[in-house]
Amino acid sequence: MNEQQRKDFEYLVSRYQSTKGTKIDWNRVIPLSNEDDELCMYSELTEPSLEETKTLLDQLVVLKLNGGLGTSMGCTAPKSTIEVRDDRSFLDLIVQQLQSLNKRYSVDIPLVLMNSFSTKPFVDADLPKYASTGVTIHTFLQNQFPRLSAATERPMTELTEDDKEYWYPPGHGDVLTSFIRSGLPEGALKGKKYVFISNADNLGGTVDPILLKHFSAIDAEFLSEQTDKTLADVKGGTLIKYDGKVKLLETAQVPAEHMDDFCSINMFKIFNTNNIWIKIPALARAVESGLDLDIIVNRKTVPTPSGDVPVIQLETAVGAGISCFKGAGVNVPRSRFLPVKTTNDLLLLQSDIFDEEDGLVRLIPTLSAQPSVKLGPEFKLVRQFDSRFRGIPSIKQLKSLEIEGDVVVGKDVTLVGDVVLKGGEKPLVIPDGATISDRVVDGEL
Repeated sequence: MNEQQRKDFEYLVSRYQSTKGTKIDWNRVIPLSNEDDELCMYSELTEPSLEETKTLLDQLVVLKLNGGLGTSMGCTAPKSTIEVRDDRSFLDLIVQQLQSLNKRYSVDIPLVLMNSFSTKPFVDADLPKYASTGVTIHTFLQNQFPRLSAATERPMTELTEDDKEYWYPPGHGDVLTSFIRSGLPEGALKGKKYVFISNADNLGGTVDPILLKHFSAIDAEFLSEQTDKTLADVKGGTLIKYDGKVKLLETAQVPAEHMDDFCSINMFKIFNTNNIWIKIPALARAVESGLDLDIIVNRKTVPTPSGDVPVIQLETAVGAGISCFKGAGVNVPRSRFLPVKTTNDLLLLQSDIFDEEDGLVRLIPTLSAQPSVKLGPEFKLVRQFDSRFRGIPSIKQLKSLEIEGDVVVGKDVTLVGDVVLKGGEKPLVIPDGATISDRVVDGEL
């Protein structure tokens, strides 16, 4: 670490040690609702004119959080390099989106990628293929901090600084500081006024001139996109009022005895998409004066030569920045949130329930919601998923799918209604061209 990074790390540790990850006072929590002035409805916003759109887009930077490996799905490369549509990766589609916008409006929207020490080598090797797209791409590296021993709350002594397991990236909240300190806003991006931040694996996090017009017109410096909570999102962070200020409430901050309340879709009706709009001059001022984002305490174990050691990772979330600015929220359509966290999501995104044009992926007009998909542990890793789906089935008429055990799905398969597939003592192989409608197939077809 350089001197500034060391100071940032020591300050983060001192803040943690003074609070010990204190939970919030639940009696002071007020759920934010669509009736609050700090939360507007997307449906109430107006579309900018062509000239307004061109002017605003020319002042915009698109920043993708690209620090994560797809380890939960067995990947060793950045999640953004997973192929999701017609042999194209998340990053391919993101670049295609910006290429189309730049051409359509004769503007120059640059793409900025925040990499971690884990993703940087892969991304650096991948970038040359985008040289002919006309999209300017910049990268910067987020901080890496030493893991803390859970016993001593000091950097681990069981490993040396040369060991990869010694270090960790301190969460995507680090983007706020690292972006400014990268020098890009005052260098290659000088003159840009707005930055749109979203996760690289969320294909719903796209540039929307309607949102950009709204953000440019209001007094807020930080705009957080929220969407209606469903039973699939019960543990997602949500905006609340706390001591009169808008604040992001994350699962880790909730007292255990109130977790059921937090997960209630009746009490907390919206959740955080992690799509964020920030005015760059305000961000520079905030970083200069110091950003005290809420600390997330992530407890893990790390392998060492003498055995597994409990450690603490101190992290922050970018959405928590709303309490450090003049913040506001906007309730956006569900189409703004299309993440891939599991192979369940991957199946949906690769299927025929989505259309794609110029890198933009959208649910087909005949559907109002995605079907429910639950794949068993045999499909958890991408390599397992690819080997068991010889082709992605047609699911336009599907309501729910559950797969358990040793199942292989052939090519050109159609699934309709509610379908359950269960492998028995022998593999259950769904033959090419099969149609399965409202059936439980147990053991053999």
